[in-house]
Amino acid sequence: MLAVPTRLFLGIDTSYYTCSLALVDEAGRLLDDQRRLLAVAHGERGVSPQEAVWAHLNALPQLAEALLRAHGRDVAAVAASVKPRPVEGSYLPPFRVGEGFGRTLAAALGVPFYATTHQEMHIQAGLWSSDDPPQGQQFLAIHLSGGTTELVRVTRRPGGFAEELLGGTQDLHAGQFVDRVGVALGLPFPAGPHLERLAAAGEAGRVSLPSAVRGYSLSFSGPESAAQRLVGKVEPADLALAVLHTVARSLEKWLLHAMEETGLREVLIVGGVAANQVLRERLCHRLCHPAVGARLAFAQPRYSTDNAVGTALLAREIAGVAGVTG
Repeated sequence: MLAVPTRLFLGIDTSYYTCSLALVDEAGRLLDDQRRLLAVAHGERGVSPQEAVWAHLNALPQLAEALLRAHGRDVAAVAASVKPRPVEGSYLPPFRVGEGFGRTLAAALGVPFYATTHQEMHIQAGLWSSDDPPQGQQFLAIHLSGGTTELVRVTRRPGGFAEELLGGTQDLHAGQFVDRVGVALGLPFPAGPHLERLAAAGEAGRVSLPSAVRGYSLSFSGPESAAQRLVGKVEPADLALAVLHTVARSLEKWLLHAMEETGLREVLIVGGVAANQVLRERLCHRLCHPAVGARLAFAQPRYSTDNAVGTALLAREIAGVAGVTG
């Protein structure tokens, strides 16, 4: 058996959907990946901040105990996602649970604590897990989830990234669009994987939904209203497929505008919605054509969804810049 190196890096991420811890070694190899989905009552479209905080308070010690018993002495640094995005004013209560747990744990272990963000976690996990990640110093990234739909220009820097927000949704996020229609169709929340399976039996073109993109601005409220009006009137599989095609078509218009404006052709797409294979295939078919010249990269599906692997990898990166030796 391969001996475990003595410098290990622990990451914590506490989103609205998943409680996550991960451990990587100094070579960037994943040693442990613990996750627990937050329970959502049938028919509901999420959890309240109070419910999410309570769930994380209960789950974190349970997930961490075995990991720390096995590897706690070898942890050289701890990082946590402390807010959704790396901008002033970005805040969600569940992330404070992970931050508090991480800071306390780092102090108890006598190692540094590093604050990072949920969005940076997704980008790092995408770069690490993609089969063909962007190679340039700058690239475009789309963060596509139930809580974020943003297009950013990413610049690599020691220990992480600098991000410039180019555009975002004006109302619903892509994941909210998927979840609201999915729940209306009787699917469990979060609805993404269930809607994808349902869409596999759909026929393209039977149901058409609008897409609303203007420059860097994107909207899903109109498509969602149109989809809701069709629930019970068309085949569920056809409507499910139309929802996914509408998301893909919106992203296609978004990216064509961004590539024209920035000149960048490398694109990393991350977040839970980006795990959808229908979305991936349609975007690649439309944008990777030589006439367009885009190079699309996706996180592996397991690392598209919320996780702490990217956070642990960022702890490793930041520690390397800081010269932490463990």
